[in-house]
Amino acid sequence: MSDTPESNREAEQIQIASAEAENGPLRPEDFYMEGPYMVFTAAYHLRRGYCCNSSCRHCPYK
Repeated sequence: MSDTPESNREAEQIQIASAEAENGPLRPEDFYMEGPYMVFTAAYHLRRGYCCNSSCRHCPYK
């Protein structure tokens, strides 16, 4: 996949769909985009209720 705005939007939509399938609809306070990467906030992790052991930047379960 190239690094075009279209491919970045497509990757973002895939990440959002995956997160929503696991934990319900995402809220604006649940994540932010850093380039092509979705960064979940502590609010999202707390709502999810467990640590996924992926070394998330804002994990409140450390």
